[in-house]
Amino acid sequence: MFAIFTTGGKQYKVQPNDEIYVEKLEAKEKEKITFDKVLMIDAKIGKPYLTGAKVICEVLKQGKGKKIVNIKHLPQKHHTHKTGHRQPYTKLVVKEILG
Repeated sequence: MFAIFTTGGKQYKVQPNDEIYVEKLEAKEKEKITFDKVLMIDAKIGKPYLTGAKVICEVLKQGKGKKIVNIKHLPQKHHTHKTGHRQPYTKLVVKEILG
């Protein structure tokens, strides 16, 4: 059994016991989160979402990804500007799929 749901502007295809990384959610570790914007479960397709379908997940970890470094260089101006960014994420484990 699999489900496709949406969160943070992205779609995720999951099965029970899958671990996924999603955009940062305001939740504490060991907390359960329910996603009700389910697009598809097995062969059932929603228009746009399935009514009564849910994906229940548990938060494993809140963290930040690896650093992405951006360098802006203007060769004739003797100018170099370096910036970095670490994207926050939430690690989830799928407990059950209802629907």
